[in-house]
Amino acid sequence: MAGNIPSGLLEACLVLGVSNERLKDIHLTQLQGKGKEPLVEAEVLQVHAPPFVTKESSSNGTQQDLDSAFCRGQRRRSFKKKRDRPLSTISDSGQTNEPVVSGSDDLSVPQNIDLIALLQLCFPDGLRITNESREDSYHFLVFTDVFGNQTHGVVAQYCKPVHYQQDNGIHQNSQQLKKLQRLYTTFSICVISKYPYYNALRDCLSSFLLQLKTSRMCDFEEQVKEFSAKMALVPIPPPGPLNVVFNLRPFLIELPSRLDVDRPVMDLDLHLPFLCFKPKQILQIISSILMEQRVVFLSTNWAKLTLVSECFMVFIHPLRWQHPFVPVLSRQMLDFIMAPTAFVMGCHTSHFEEVAEELDDLVLIDIDKGTVSSSTSNRFDLPDVPLTARDCFIFRAKGLQLHYDLDVCDAASRSDINDQRAHRRQWQRKVNSVILNVSMELIVNIFSEVCDFLNYEHRVFNSEEFLRSREMTDHTFYKKVLDTHIFHSFLRDRLNQRNDAFTRMQLNIRSSESRRIKTLTVSPRRPTMEAINRKFVQPENGLNRRLGMSMPNLADHRLLTVPIRQTSMGTMTFQSAGSWSPSRPIKTFKLPDFPPPLSYQYVQNYYNDLIRDLSKAISGASPDDSALLARYYYLRGLVNSVAGKRLDALTDFQSLYKTDMEIFPAEMLNVLVESLPVEERKTAERRPDLKRLISRVKRESDRERARPVDGGSVKRFKLPKKHLHMEDFVRRVQESGIVRDQGTIQRLFEALTVGQQKQVDPETFCFFYNFWKESEGASQDVDLPVVVLEHLETDECVYKLSSSVKTSHGVGKIAMTQRRLFLLTEGRPGYFEITKFRDIEDVKISSAPFLLLRIPTLKIKTSHRKETFEANLKSECDVWHLMIREMWAGRKMADNHKDPQFMEQALTNVLLMDAVVGSLQSQKAIFAATKLAYFDKKKHEVPTTVPETTSETLKHKINPSLDQTAPQAVDILLYTPGQLGVSELDGGGNPKLWCALSDGKVLVFDAASWTMQHNSVQVGKSRLNCMLAVNQQQLWIGSKDSFIYIINSRSVSCNKQLMEHRGAVTGLALEERTDRFSQTLAYSCSEDSSVIVWDVSTLQVKGQFRVPCVRPQSIQIHNGMLWCCGGDCLLEVRRNGTVHRKVSLPNHLLSSPRGFSSFLLFNESEQLWAGFADAGELCVWHCRDLNKPFIRIQLKDCTAVVCMIRVKNQIWVGCHGRSPEGKTRGKIYVLNKDRYTVEKELMAHEDSVQTLCSAEDRYVLSGAARADGKIGIWKVE
Repeated sequence: MAGNIPSGLLEACLVLGVSNERLKDIHLTQLQGKGKEPLVEAEVLQVHAPPFVTKESSSNGTQQDLDSAFCRGQRRRSFKKKRDRPLSTISDSGQTNEPVVSGSDDLSVPQNIDLIALLQLCFPDGLRITNESREDSYHFLVFTDVFGNQTHGVVAQYCKPVHYQQDNGIHQNSQQLKKLQRLYTTFSICVISKYPYYNALRDCLSSFLLQLKTSRMCDFEEQVKEFSAKMALVPIPPPGPLNVVFNLRPFLIELPSRLDVDRPVMDLDLHLPFLCFKPKQILQIISSILMEQRVVFLSTNWAKLTLVSECFMVFIHPLRWQHPFVPVLSRQMLDFIMAPTAFVMGCHTSHFEEVAEELDDLVLIDIDKGTVSSSTSNRFDLPDVPLTARDCFIFRAKGLQLHYDLDVCDAASRSDINDQRAHRRQWQRKVNSVILNVSMELIVNIFSEVCDFLNYEHRVFNSEEFLRSREMTDHTFYKKVLDTHIFHSFLRDRLNQRNDAFTRMQLNIRSSESRRIKTLTVSPRRPTMEAINRKFVQPENGLNRRLGMSMPNLADHRLLTVPIRQTSMGTMTFQSAGSWSPSRPIKTFKLPDFPPPLSYQYVQNYYNDLIRDLSKAISGASPDDSALLARYYYLRGLVNSVAGKRLDALTDFQSLYKTDMEIFPAEMLNVLVESLPVEERKTAERRPDLKRLISRVKRESDRERARPVDGGSVKRFKLPKKHLHMEDFVRRVQESGIVRDQGTIQRLFEALTVGQQKQVDPETFCFFYNFWKESEGASQDVDLPVVVLEHLETDECVYKLSSSVKTSHGVGKIAMTQRRLFLLTEGRPGYFEITKFRDIEDVKISSAPFLLLRIPTLKIKTSHRKETFEANLKSECDVWHLMIREMWAGRKMADNHKDPQFMEQALTNVLLMDAVVGSLQSQKAIFAATKLAYFDKKKHEVPTTVPETTSETLKHKINPSLDQTAPQAVDILLYTPGQLGVSELDGGGNPKLWCALSDGKVLVFDAASWTMQHNSVQVGKSRLNCMLAVNQQQLWIGSKDSFIYIINSRSVSCNKQLMEHRGAVTGLALEERTDRFSQTLAYSCSEDSSVIVWDVSTLQVKGQFRVPCVRPQSIQIHNGMLWCCGGDCLLEVRRNGTVHRKVSLPNHLLSSPRGFSSFLLFNESEQLWAGFADAGELCVWHCRDLNKPFIRIQLKDCTAVVCMIRVKNQIWVGCHGRSPEGKTRGKIYVLNKDRYTVEKELMAHEDSVQTLCSAEDRYVLSGAARADGKIGIWKVE
């Protein structure tokens, strides 16, 4: 949620220059010829800060309090002029004006502004009184407080002539005037804002100076105050596709909104650095910032210092600079460069030599010359960014179109200045969007792999493993970056799973094939054959390579071949790094013309006009454009709050909360609620919608305050120094990244503690960890000849290589991949395939005679070769025997159950066996390794085969809990069809499978390949009960916490929710429109028996009623009537909520504690099918006459019906069943709806079937409870 955002553009406006008295003294000095262009000390002449107007005094003279114009209520301090004599400015005619600020006036100054520093920064070159006029100039400032909060300033310097008569007398009516001496003084007007609106504020000041130069100087103070008051009336637009435009003649000025909540305002020309530096130098500057060096920008132009350095702060997003940032240093501030910490500062080029001589480790960046050097040499001595990222960035940068004149050389000249400026802004917005994507892609290419070495449960980053995965040439860069504060903050955001621009581009930038590899595998890291090939043949562009760290994938290899990613050398098509696509149009909202801003009544009228215009915009906006509606609600709520219409503001914020939670200003709402008078507070609490909003925001605010201020700690993985019991051992192994599954780690614990106390000593853990990592390192160095690579699939990895042994097919080394065993022959390198694991018939150990000894020999019998393969593995024989048997058993389980994860788990077990044997080095090592032979033992305990019907119907199984430490229950599954003509940027046109896991987590799979498509979306913290696709853009999810969460199915983000229910939402149904003019209505039911009717387009409640049943569980629309399934009955309800018909529990089930569990209705056969939560049977009623005897269908070995769906002419029923051994099983029964018979009985899962859904009647998908936690994909006949 957005924070308490200051609502006005202006924080303060100051006028700085030389007082009238000081000018007279300088004038006398000039007459005496004692100096030329003396350097004088500037003073603060005026300070203007909100509030500017309050409610007019009552007739008795008392001041009544009211909300002031965009007042932020912040602390301010008084600044009082010390001179006794009044200050004066000098008019063009030489007349002395009235005092600008009297000696007794208090100047209200924002608390975080240092006036002494401001005087120096507004005149960084010093203030001189000259004999010649100078052109107006602008420069930009950044102020940072001790908490890191930034304030921004735009300074306009303009020159004014000063006239004095030599005798200091004034004789306007005299016939002869004394000779005048003309001097010129410079004034600075500094506008300070919380936001870096550099271009917009410069335009505002330019417009104001045009007005100032044509007006009388006696009106100077009033004009500055009026200008400041106008700026304070300008609201800041919320993040998103809506900019605010206002008229400040002669300019129309546009305030751009933030692209996203996590991004700062970008009112910058991001192409400026590309005009000043070559791509190589830009990368050097970014590298310096990422390594937190002491960086000094140099230029002869003060404006360039801030604009260019701010661009680099944008380029490193989402990493945030956390050290001193002072882009403009006056000559009095040069000692700041002696600071012992990292910093980014800027100063005039004339100070280059002085700065370079002071310190030895400065990075000096000359903007004018486009050079980057060290203070000790002319070269840049710091490490470059990684080669892959560097090559990509340089290639992209060369394709940028950065010259506006080239783009408009064929366009007609524009006669209207605002039209010309709008066209220039549009061009700049387009260029900025492309540059943002280029810079974000650079950061993603540098840091994308970091996420693979994070343990989210324990908040650990395995830095050593990450470094080991990098190219040796990049180690120096990463070693420096990994120790910085900026990187630590980045890690914290990743561990908090922040869904920012980095995360979105990280998902987009990876091809679907590489995402598939990462998503579907959890096996230990080894280089694939493709990665080994890349050691010798690099792709042309070197983009996004995995650096030998791709994970093996055991699914169909034909689908998983990862081609080398090629990049077209023509025009690049960039994906959006932010939440708004670059092609998405940006709307503008024009503010009303400014009133006389120092009159309370006129300001109130302005607010009323602004509210009226926003109301018109809301009524005229399309209900489908919720993003735009949310921004209008935000602005109207903001204006209502400052206009004193607090209840109206609460109503707007309540609408905003339902429309887009992402930009909801929670802190602002809390402040607004606390300021409510007693009567208004009572009124708000009498409105249920406002009362719920206030209480929910308060709870969320309390929860937010309870979180760590720093966002949570980040730990680096370290080896233990004390003995580990089971719980500590599980945590340490998970932190190490070796394996995450708790069951596997517990078996590993048993293996390492064989024959001793149930604790692992630090030495054993260290030996085991080092052996594991040495094995990984050895696999990186496997050098396979080309003749061998030709026989292997591109995604295969060599996991184990024996020593050189004698075999029945010559001398060589036995190699094991996830698919096969092969012999790497010695002498002349060759390849002999021993067997694929699925072809093994037997593996055993025997002995072969050698002189007087008998050497252990491993014999492998396969189905595709008559002779048995023999290998004299000697001391390695036992461990190879264990490993091959485990891989064989895992392969059989994976093939029989159509579940590739079994093979992946077997592979993990095998590598753990090898590490256990290698680390223990004792007689008990082999026995210890047997503790990890999970599948080899399981095939002896239970049959590995599955029933023929189940095997023929099952197509595949996927595990949505791969990134979890334990399986999670699959509570809901929903299939949504693909959409033609939808780009991948907008969510892709492929069909999707939505999977709701425990505790409010939703995963999205590409249903064309059954691969995970996006990261999880968190919708609340409670169990999710139902899911409904109401249209192509909205997915509604009912939760146990009584909320309906709305996910945008294209962006896969949840920013809306409906809060009207009081109990757990259990069912959702959609009523299709009868014609194109009618409304689409949705129905929802909750456990407290309430049903709410919703208008889908507006999300407004159209009706509400209660149904007389216990615990409603689901609802359906049938023939214009609403059917509701409760625990005690089935109800047919009219639209007004009255009951039309009722079906009670059958007599033989009246004692059932839970009653009905699910039901189905059919139009053509007029049938009503129902299942029961405590009985393994179905009942079928005739809808035309519910009094007719119903049909009972018994389901063998079923104890409860959980869910059912109709697919073609079949009914698929998901049940809770029991095996003959009494173990829980999830079974699916396929029934013929006409003959009422069971056609198939499928052994689906090892736990209850929780949910079923159909994929276009071609497949049925089943989700299992926690003990299984998998998704089954079944073919439909």
